Amino acid sequence: MEDFYSDRLFNALERTEPEAGMLLVAAPGMPSPEFARSVVLVVQHTEFITFGVNLVQRSDVAIANVLPEWVTAAVKPQVIYLGGPVQPQSVVGLGVTRPGVDIGANPRLTRLANRLVHLDLRGEPEEMVEDLTGLRLFAGFAEWAPGQLQEEIERGDWYVTPALPGDVIAPPRADLWSEVMRRQPMPLPLFSTFPTDLVDN
Repeated sequence: MEDFYSDRLFNALERTEPEAGMLLVAAPGMPSPEFARSVVLVVQHTEFITFGVNLVQRSDVAIANVLPEWVTAAVKPQVIYLGGPVQPQSVVGLGVTRPGVDIGANPRLTRLANRLVHLDLRGEPEEMVEDLTGLRLFAGFAEWAPGQLQEEIERGDWYVTPALPGDVIAPPRADLWSEVMRRQPMPLPLFSTFPTDLVDN
């Protein structure tokens, strides 16, 4: 099963190099249960390190209970999402800017893709929220050592595709993995209903 869904599906497709602002979409049948049906937004990608946040896993921890200063700008559900297994005590902020905002004019915002930004949470909320239509906070992140992510992509564990601003602030009922798969070239939309656990099929 692993060989079929990795080598014969993702490895047969044209590859895109990962970079900040791209999505890593977990292969159907992802061998790591921790990342099954994950959609990871790459925040930084260099020759030394890659890190990103998983956009699909949310916790039951309310933002109001831990970072109340950010709650009014956060989209619903106003909870902390689980960005990944590394440093779960740290928080990563991602946001979508209002149309026409000059991202480069705000030193607290780092552009990842069209209207999609990484927030410098060391600043005060009022330095950023006026430029945003919404934000989401993530506890922890995913991280890859030099060469590790490329090996996983070549093995067929991940499909790399551009992110859309709405991916970060998707509504709570959205199945983001399926939605991202459906907008890819064929045959990926055919696998958009692939279950997390084959026993559920």
